[in-house]
Amino acid sequence: MAHVVRDALGAKIVSTDSWSRHCLLPASRCGLLFPFTALFDSCGCSPSGLQVDENLQRMLDGTMMRKVKSRCWKKQRTFKLQDDCMTIWYQSRKTGKNKSTFSISDIEAIREGHQSEVLQSIAEEFPPERCFTIVFRGRKGNLDLVANTAEEAQVWVNGLRTLIKAVTSMDQKEIMDQWIWDWFKKADMNKDGRINFREVRHLLKMMNVDMNEQHAYRLFQMADKSLTGTLEGEEFVSFYKALTQRDDVLKIFKEFSKDGKKLTLLEFVDFLKHEQLEKDHVQEHAMDLIARYEPSETARKLRAMSIDGFLAYLRSHEGSIFNHEHHKLYQDMTHPLCHYFISSSHNTYLIEDQLRGQSSIEGYIRALKRGCRCVELDIWDGPNGEPIIYHGHTFTSKILFKDVVSTINKYAFKTSEYPVILSLENHCSVEQQDVMAYHLKNILGNKLLKATIDGLVPTQLPSPQQLKGKILLKGKKIGNLHDCANGHSNEACSGEVTDEEEGAEMEEESPSSGKRSKGKTTPPSPRRRTPSPGRPQKSKMRLSQALSDLVIYCKSVHFVSFQNSAIHGKPYEISSFTENKARKLAKESGNEFVRYNSRLLSRIYPSGMRTDSSNYNPQEMWNVGCQIVALNFQTAGVDMDLCDGLFNQNASCGYLLKPKFLRKMDSNFNPEQPHGRDGYSPVGLTIYVISAQQLPKVENSEYDIVDPLVRVEIYGVPMDQAKQETKYIDNNGFNPVWYETLHFNIHVPELALVRFVVEDYDLASKNDFVAQYTLPFTSIKPGYRHIHLLSKDGTRIPPATVFVHIKITHHRRL
Repeated sequence: MAHVVRDALGAKIVSTDSWSRHCLLPASRCGLLFPFTALFDSCGCSPSGLQVDENLQRMLDGTMMRKVKSRCWKKQRTFKLQDDCMTIWYQSRKTGKNKSTFSISDIEAIREGHQSEVLQSIAEEFPPERCFTIVFRGRKGNLDLVANTAEEAQVWVNGLRTLIKAVTSMDQKEIMDQWIWDWFKKADMNKDGRINFREVRHLLKMMNVDMNEQHAYRLFQMADKSLTGTLEGEEFVSFYKALTQRDDVLKIFKEFSKDGKKLTLLEFVDFLKHEQLEKDHVQEHAMDLIARYEPSETARKLRAMSIDGFLAYLRSHEGSIFNHEHHKLYQDMTHPLCHYFISSSHNTYLIEDQLRGQSSIEGYIRALKRGCRCVELDIWDGPNGEPIIYHGHTFTSKILFKDVVSTINKYAFKTSEYPVILSLENHCSVEQQDVMAYHLKNILGNKLLKATIDGLVPTQLPSPQQLKGKILLKGKKIGNLHDCANGHSNEACSGEVTDEEEGAEMEEESPSSGKRSKGKTTPPSPRRRTPSPGRPQKSKMRLSQALSDLVIYCKSVHFVSFQNSAIHGKPYEISSFTENKARKLAKESGNEFVRYNSRLLSRIYPSGMRTDSSNYNPQEMWNVGCQIVALNFQTAGVDMDLCDGLFNQNASCGYLLKPKFLRKMDSNFNPEQPHGRDGYSPVGLTIYVISAQQLPKVENSEYDIVDPLVRVEIYGVPMDQAKQETKYIDNNGFNPVWYETLHFNIHVPELALVRFVVEDYDLASKNDFVAQYTLPFTSIKPGYRHIHLLSKDGTRIPPATVFVHIKITHHRRL
């Protein structure tokens, strides 16, 4: 039978015959609010209406390839693109039973050839044109594949890239359409293109809905216009729309709409001015929003917005809590390096724990692609004269130094054009240090900074702008920069330096202190000097002159005291601190630490007790202006959420200009007493938590329905640390509603981060994590806003959102 679909104002849009297969077409092609119900053509269609080409057709037919995990583990698997063109299915050739799937939306990139350690290990067995790697988002391991022919490899490489491009170009509405279609497929257990009420009940459980069965059946009957006892096509769309009725948004819409059916241009302008606090060119902005988000052509001609368009706007990036202007490069990049927070990684080579984990060039690729600008290299003497990187004196695997440098050369500036700092922890003999210097110069070429930018000894550090496209070394240096200016060695410089501080990380603490070092011991030095009476022993290490000459603006020195640094510290020197030492200094001498960091770089790294690669709270270090706060990027959790949240702004370039009170050498700011600083201006943050939409299941609990609550956490100076949460909602992760108000006073808004956490309440044990979103307070947009939630891994999980109203009040000085 024919089906008629109408737009938001009732105008007829399209009529279709019955359908047995489905595709997702863009709104511009079919005009539907939920346009996934259009017919497949004879060969099917892909996301966003992409027609199936020869590559995709061959992928739909399936291909036998080798899945490779190691030199010894290479097994045949059949890989097949599913009919939705959104899912890859693969199965073992031997048993025919073991099977798995992954979504195209989970794929970040495709790498051709031997671009992983695994594929490099079998390079002699399989040529590069038959090999490729599927790189997944987040921390999921990559998939290395070998096709039977170069042609088959190209079919999959080109086909996957086509699908990835189609998925990443989908707008918010198309993502929602695809999400609905995915649920339809899951509900349609017998794959007949329609679902009955029994399948609907099963679907509701999967969708986190515990609905009264009679109410669910009423909605089902209302949607079943064909009276067949099943839902298909737009009938399922109608059922879904009834299920997801946004009464919270409709209530807001009617407050500003005179007739309750549409927002006129002036009414929409009124909403944008008074609720969203938009200020500049508001009427032009309103017309632009209507043109882009209103699905009804009739409404667009009237310069009006329907409830569907209003909801589409609120769910868009312009309706997000994050100020989308801050996704651009909006900060001044001409200050000295020490005036910026710098995204920094610790033990970058590890992708697991610090005792038995795997070392991999993938750690560097992932960090650099996330905008990290300071990576760590722990370098030891290797076989055949080639230095290696691994976590010394542990069972972690080893990788070649030159392979790491090659990887850095390739990926250093793909995400950000601003300088990369290589933090060297050097345990090598002089001979292998010379090899290191050779590889650095030969592989990095002109990217490697080999001299000061103007040929002069600096009186202050250069800016990120001045160092665009450059790679800097942080490490020990023989003598001072003026002894070896312009990168030329000075024969008067000794090749022997103290090794009690390789960025503080080679410092040995006495057993009586009760502390442990980073878990790495310094190899025996060729020469040790007997300490003078009353002086602590300072061991010596031999340093290669060639390597020393490459250290320009980041000479590692031992921190003695703030007073000593104020008198003797040179702008190109950098000291490193364990998290415990930095925390103690911040608490006891906060203002001195701030002044120190206004002119010199400091690097903070995790305690050696963190053998599981866990992290510390970076906020404490940012509060006193520490720039290089190094975290284990491979470990998800609240600390990496804070790091990701902070560096998500300024085009994710890895550099963030510190607040002015952290840049002044005579600053009076102390995070322990923030009210004493110049310009002290506290604010009030009121968060009205309204509702949530389509929350994901808790991991490994497919049929348990969550009892969600929302907790808001403030991270900043000690006075600003706070947490408040809503009540929990029983058995509803699909469309829970709270209407609860949370209020915070924030004394240093310039440093505050706000973290929204959704948890599944559990009376008997710890709540389970559901999702989160973290952002700087200064990037918050006021008004009615959707928070687009992220997984524990930091990846997007559309269409999961929390809907809030934000109000910011500026207080008088207290």
